[in-house]
Amino acid sequence: EIYRDEALEICHQNGSPTAEVFATAVKKWGRSSVEVEQAIIDSGERVTNGLRKYLRLLNGIATVSPLLGLLGTVTGMIEAFSKFNTGIPQDLAPGISQALVTTALGLCVAIPAVIAYLFFVSRVDQLIIQIDAHGQELVNSIAADGVPNPSPRKSSSERKKTKRSGERGAA
Repeated sequence: EIYRDEALEICHQNGSPTAEVFATAVKKWGRSSVEVEQAIIDSGERVTNGLRKYLRLLNGIATVSPLLGLLGTVTGMIEAFSKFNTGIPQDLAPGISQALVTTALGLCVAIPAVIAYLFFVSRVDQLIIQIDAHGQELVNSIAADGVPNPSPRKSSSERKKTKRSGERGAA
């Protein structure tokens, strides 16, 4: 009970997404591994949605900004072609300029937004993988039927030494 309360306090003080998931699991301390694991899954889904909340905004910006640039391109070209019947090349320039500027501005917004989106999606995915791995360790540690951590494996050279010393002792 002391460990549970101390662990819960540490989770609340930390406030990270991982700590939020772990706090939910710690509240199930001593229950079956299925209950603890389900608490981690449920809390993990809520935390994941929270982490991805602003990624949707970045994705929206990356999607919409080229479309706005394209809209400017179309209106600029409409303006240029509406002046086409005058036959004076200078009359075409403002519309073509508008088309190129709006296209460039749309891409200047979209390209960094896509890069940021991909970076943050990758970071969120890495964090979720870490939370999952550590969550399984937590289940094994606090569940009533948790699996104890296996003892470290001996290397092949250590096994050979043990085998040789056992053979000598038997002789």
